[in-house]
Amino acid sequence: MARYILLAFMIGGLLTSCGFKRKKYDNPISKDTKQPDKVLYDRAINDVEHGRFEVARITLNTLINTYDQSEFLAKAKLAIADSWFREGGTSGYAQAEAEYKDFILFYPTMAEAAESQEKICMIHYKQMEKADRDANQALRAEDECRQLVVQFPNSQFVPEAQQLLRNIQEALAEGEFLVGDFYYKRGSSPSAANRFSRLVDQFPLYSKADQALWELGDSYTRMGTRFRKDAGDAYARIVKDYPLSDLADAAKKKLTELEMPIPEANQVALNRMKWEQENRTKPGLLSRSTQILKRGPDMSPAAKSGEPAMTNLRPTVPVSVPSTRGTPGFTGDVTATAVGPADSQALDKLPDARSNPPAAAGSEAKPGEAPATDAKPADAAAGESKPADASAAGSQTQPAVDPKAKKKKKEKKQKAPPPAANPAPATNPPAQQP
Repeated sequence: MARYILLAFMIGGLLTSCGFKRKKYDNPISKDTKQPDKVLYDRAINDVEHGRFEVARITLNTLINTYDQSEFLAKAKLAIADSWFREGGTSGYAQAEAEYKDFILFYPTMAEAAESQEKICMIHYKQMEKADRDANQALRAEDECRQLVVQFPNSQFVPEAQQLLRNIQEALAEGEFLVGDFYYKRGSSPSAANRFSRLVDQFPLYSKADQALWELGDSYTRMGTRFRKDAGDAYARIVKDYPLSDLADAAKKKLTELEMPIPEANQVALNRMKWEQENRTKPGLLSRSTQILKRGPDMSPAAKSGEPAMTNLRPTVPVSVPSTRGTPGFTGDVTATAVGPADSQALDKLPDARSNPPAAAGSEAKPGEAPATDAKPADAAAGESKPADASAAGSQTQPAVDPKAKKKKKEKKQKAPPPAANPAPATNPPAQQP
């Protein structure tokens, strides 16, 4: 019996390798003609279905370059993107994303444009890491799926994109919860409260939102009586928005201890939680045991109903960081206005502050006033400057002095006759040498 089973597996593998089993292309053209561009397109699609992606791309590029007015031009560009998407891998997905974006740019009104955007979302969705690792691909997938919902609201891919958004936001919320729980267990209450606060505000559909609210209220309680109201609000949200939670009764007890009113359960939230509990599919034993071997996060607890968040997660400042009083910072908008005819010559008439050098220490220069300069005496203007002034001016304008000049000057002084033998001129006697 085992021999027959082995023989059947061998025959199945042989048939698969021979190409009898193929994955059909999603966008075929049923039109049967003998036009050369149609022949090239059919040949390329056959290569794509059988995994000969490089050959298919060469054929499709030949069609595009040869028949630039063909009715299959858009289909050919889309088929090139699909060939990269099917090939997979990091480089294949990058090429597929570039081709899909080009298709949306050139053919935004075609029905396949929404499908191309959905494929871009799936490119990043398939490359997502686990919740405790890099979230770059998850953030990219969230942006692309949100773009599909916004740009193509009437597309048939919108419900699928919304469910993908719920799955992606489940993974992102799990990452935020792990960080907040890390701070909570180590006693860093302000950091934990900061993480949990923005988590429950951004991702209310998160499967552990009630637990995040519980730890948020406990973090505020640890921070003192100043945050009593914040703690009560967190417990009240559990009772109101998650009435079927296991922590709802404990939250009511906390509200009673804080002497705060217990709110009524939200009927919409109650119905949504009932529907989620009735329609949630739990992963099997095999799926849970092999989850550690998978690359992506576990998104089985993700919600199946409700509107996903359509805004990005914005970081906030912990309450323990003191705020500077009196300097709230700039909160308005920066605007620019055109210069009117009366102010068109303002730059030419007013002095330019950059042209004035900085004023000396201890002196104040007035705006638009020329900087003060050291005035020379009248005799200096006539060329009769004193030796000290000449040396000072020479130190600024003359080149560097020869290092052997002092030695030469000293030797010349020793060889010179005594001063008495040399009559001094009538005016301007030379200064005595040191």
